[in-house]
Amino acid sequence: MSDNPGDAVTLTVGDYSIVVGTQPPDLLGHYLVHAGLVDNFPATDDPSSVGYSYVAIGTGDWPELVVTQHFSPAGGGFAPGVLFVPDKAALFIGAGSRLLGYHRGPAGEWRLTFVDEADMGFWAWRQHGDVVLMSAELELAAWSTNGAKLWTTYVEPPWTYRLVGEDIHLDVMGKHSAFNKHTGPTRPSPAAT
Repeated sequence: MSDNPGDAVTLTVGDYSIVVGTQPPDLLGHYLVHAGLVDNFPATDDPSSVGYSYVAIGTGDWPELVVTQHFSPAGGGFAPGVLFVPDKAALFIGAGSRLLGYHRGPAGEWRLTFVDEADMGFWAWRQHGDVVLMSAELELAAWSTNGAKLWTTYVEPPWTYRLVGEDIHLDVMGKHSAFNKHTGPTRPSPAAT
């Protein structure tokens, strides 16, 4: 798999080639013909702030999965992001407010495992062992590396987190909390309030 280098970046992870770009690739028509699964997500919000991204992944000459999407918000810190977990053959894609998960089965077939929404716009994916964290403008959320959502919590800028062992130390506007990366923050029970 290769393409006009315009704005595309090709990453190689083990046997996988992953091509990511923010403009339609010259070979998009060929990618779509050869891919086993093609997903296209059109724009749904204000067209003045719509970005474009594509992700093509495969283990041969042509991609097995192609995902194209228009997204919003775009620019101003809202860049698309991709995280690939090779031992689980799991792909996480974030762009604008859209979050997508894909899994490659044992026979090489790709399937969509989740569609979710990032509160006010996706920032980044990060893998911490068997947990994938998603940062957004107003949200921190966790998935297993298999693509199962574990938890989500509201945040407000400025915010940041760091991992200490298995615990996430979260700082939201100077308010600090800590919780396990698998279970997320605990909420007070109704009887305690």
